[in-house]
Parts: sequence; C-alpha cells; structure tokens
Amino acid sequence: MSRHYKIGVIPGDGIGPEVVVEGIKVLEAISKVFNINFEFIYYPYGGEHYLKTKELLPDEAIEAFKGLNAIYFGAVGHLDVKPGILEQGILLRLRQALDQYINLRPVKLYPGIYCPIKDKNPEDIDFVVVRENTEGLYVGAGGFLKHGTKNEIAIQTSINTYKGIERCVRYAFEYCQKRNKAKKLTLCGKSNVLTYASGLWVRVFEKVANDYPNIETDYAHVDAICMWMIKNPEKFDVIVTDNMFGDIITDLGAILQGGLGVAAGGNVNPEGVSMFEPIGGSAPKYKDTGKANPLAAISAAQIMLQTLSEDKAAQAIEEGVIYAVGHLKSMSAGKMGYTTSEVGSLVAEYIQDKK
Repeated sequence: MSRHYKIGVIPGDGIGPEVVVEGIKVLEAISKVFNINFEFIYYPYGGEHYLKTKELLPDEAIEAFKGLNAIYFGAVGHLDVKPGILEQGILLRLRQALDQYINLRPVKLYPGIYCPIKDKNPEDIDFVVVRENTEGLYVGAGGFLKHGTKNEIAIQTSINTYKGIERCVRYAFEYCQKRNKAKKLTLCGKSNVLTYASGLWVRVFEKVANDYPNIETDYAHVDAICMWMIKNPEKFDVIVTDNMFGDIITDLGAILQGGLGVAAGGNVNPEGVSMFEPIGGSAPKYKDTGKANPLAAISAAQIMLQTLSEDKAAQAIEEGVIYAVGHLKSMSAGKMGYTTSEVGSLVAEYIQDKK
C-alpha cells in the first residue's frame, strides 16, 4: 500500500520556480520507485504575487498549510520589493505561525566537490547545525526612539524563553542520538558577554544533558566555533545554537560544503508541519537562464523525506545527488557544464535506474 503525502509547494521568486521544478522531478521518480504518492498543491506567494495584489501570506493560507504533511519552498526575494517585506511577511511568518522552532542544516561535503579549506576531505566535513528558529533577535521585538533624527535610537531585543531553548536543545540531543555518529553535541553561544541570554542557554543545555549520558557535550563561543569550522571542521558532529548565531554559522558551513548551490535546510516542527528549502536565495540574475544549480533544492526534498521518516527514499536522493556531482564541472551557477534541468534529470534518472 502506497503512502500518501500532501505537499504544499511555494516556488517563490527568482530561481525558486526553476529549482523547485527539478526537485519535483526527483520526487516523482521517488514516487515510482518507492511507491509513495505525492499530492502537490501549489501556492503563488512571493514577490510577483505581492506586487500584483499587495498580499503577503493571508490567514486562510496558514490554515490551509496546517492540513499539509510538509511545505516545499523555493526562494523569496524580489528586486522590486524592499528587502525585509517578503522575508518577514512570508518566511518568518510561516516559521512563527506553524511553530517551526527548529532550523535544521546539514553541512556535508560530497566527493568531487571543491572545498576552499586546504586538505579537507568529505570525511572531515560532515556535521549538522540545529538552530532555534522562532525566538532570539528575529522575533521583531524593539523599536525606534526619535526616529529620523540625528539622535535616533534603535532597539532590537533578543527573546529567549526556557521553553523555547529546552525544546530546541532536546531536539538536538535526540537528533544526535539518532544520527549515531560521533555522538557529540556542541553548544554555540557567547556566554562571556551575553550573560543573560547565553547564560540561560548554558543552564538549560547542562540540565537536559543529564537525560543523555551517552552523548558527549561541550561548549564554545560563536567566534571560536567560526575559527574551528575553518581550522578543524572534523571536530563537530552536531551543533545547537540560537537563531542569530545559527543563521551566521550555517552560511559559513555552506561554503565548506561547496557553496550555496548545494546547501539545503528544513524549518521543522516535530509535532506539526515543516518547510524545506534551498538556502541560497532567489539569485535574480540567474532567473530564467537555466544556469542555477538545483542540487540544494533537491537536497531539501531529501531532508523533507527524512523528516517524514522515508529514510530509504531520502537515501536514494542523496545517492543521486552524489552521482550528479560526479558529472558536474563546478557547483557554481553557469559553470556546471549542464543546465538546471539536465542536473535534475541526472538525479532523477539515477533513482529510476534503481527500480
């Protein structure tokens, strides 16, 4: 009997629609090989929709999303829309409204991909960042005083709750245990300066660690984390951190694994509806050129299947991505030696050949 999943698809802006099409192509191949039925439901939200309608994400869309099994997202960002409007009105609102409190970012270097760190190989770069996704500086708490004057004051408040930290940290321990590799969880913070926020993270982390005696734990300040990610990335297994630090170190991680063209992530609600996306953005200069690398979007589909507990199907996508990487001249847009569609077909055909 086939499994049935309702997947909401938001192609979005720029290269989003082009790379999402390739992800759908791969999922359709998965459907045939693994007897999984995907029902794709498309939504128009993004820059073009906003310019035409002034609508970002209506309440009825949020309610509809709650009836899905997952959301597959392309990109947000439009040259004719002021920065921040789409990001806050669509991406951040989705994360908050659906309580997607985990941002999951695997950082894994595949064979054949150039790594800018000398003498680092795939066995050296294979870790996961678990980022808290609904609190911190990104909740929008703050404001202006004396706005528009030379005496203007801007205040941005970082919100950190015991509940929010505890559920994120516990997810990271559970993920580390299931991953079953080095079984080491590192807390990334800045407790020597951010004594209140990072201090609470440290206290909660140490308390939850008592429930996982088989997991090795350590702590490092965010600046040290950045240093070690470059110098000795092999020292990391799973990193857990807050919203802001997670946003920063995952972009550094993307470069270690070959660039934004291959970096994917998930916005996860373990008890609800999660959303999966490439992290490279809309890249408008590559829109409609056939030059964009779709492997990040395809890997986002892989993370989606993992989260849906379709582990064998997810593994097949990863194998297909590794196969495609072996054919590409570069991971950079326009330098792959293949078009966007051709790269997607490489992965899909590899999966179909497994049948």
